[in-house]
Amino acid sequence: MGAVVEWFAVPFQFDFMQRALLVSVVAGAVCAVLSCWMTLIGWSLLGDAVSHAVLPGVVLSYLFGLPFAAGALVFGAGSVALIGVVRRTSRVKPDAVTGVVFTGMFAAGVVLISRIPSDTDLMHILFGNVLGVSDADIAQILVMAAATLLVVLAKHRDITLFAFDPTHAHAIGLNPRRLEALLLGLLSVTVVIALQAVGIVMVVAMVIIPGATAYLLTDRFERMLLISIAVSVTASVLGTYASFHLDVATGGAIVVAQALAFTVAYLFAPRHGVVWRRRARAARARAAVPAR
Repeated sequence: MGAVVEWFAVPFQFDFMQRALLVSVVAGAVCAVLSCWMTLIGWSLLGDAVSHAVLPGVVLSYLFGLPFAAGALVFGAGSVALIGVVRRTSRVKPDAVTGVVFTGMFAAGVVLISRIPSDTDLMHILFGNVLGVSDADIAQILVMAAATLLVVLAKHRDITLFAFDPTHAHAIGLNPRRLEALLLGLLSVTVVIALQAVGIVMVVAMVIIPGATAYLLTDRFERMLLISIAVSVTASVLGTYASFHLDVATGGAIVVAQALAFTVAYLFAPRHGVVWRRRARAARARAAVPAR
């Protein structure tokens, strides 16, 4: 028991670990909330697009001495708008448009990094540097997280109706296009929040895995939100601790913890888990065999 207490207590002796835990938990909670709607609507690829498209904004922010969040937010929202314009003005299918935009933006960011002389480590941009966040970074993250959660709290019923049935939402007077734009804007802000914790490459995991895990565990949306937050925050804490004790990348450890949670749910979730379904089929098969 003492070893367990020590395992959790030792990292709190360091300021950088306290900051890392705060940022990881806040980012995990906000991502988990958006993750539920991303899962229901089927916007996994779009989340991937936004997370990769912010790279040029991050690089340009560094070049002009601006906060990384400023450039990331501009390019995240811009990529969403660009995807929408190309979808409406061409015959190219939506998934192809999304792939073109996010790979193009990401490649542009890589080119900029290769041409701009600096001491910035590409690995920190791509995979996060939560152990090195500053007071200014934390303030930005907290403000953006609070704003995102307030908007979600005010509009969650409308967004949920749009996610389940856009036609019905339109029939009762809601504007599906505005709700879609609102949700995409929230996604862009959420990507920027999570950027410090896990980096550009793995942001999409934090935006998708918690909701997908919760979707396997419940059929009720409100419960899905709570489970998603619990999974994401727990994985953020355990991943951050694991990175300290095992000396591994924090972002990677957090995502691995989330992936393990999904694997457990995939296998053992009541009603929807693979093991449960196989047992249920076997039980039905035995029941169908006439007794001799």
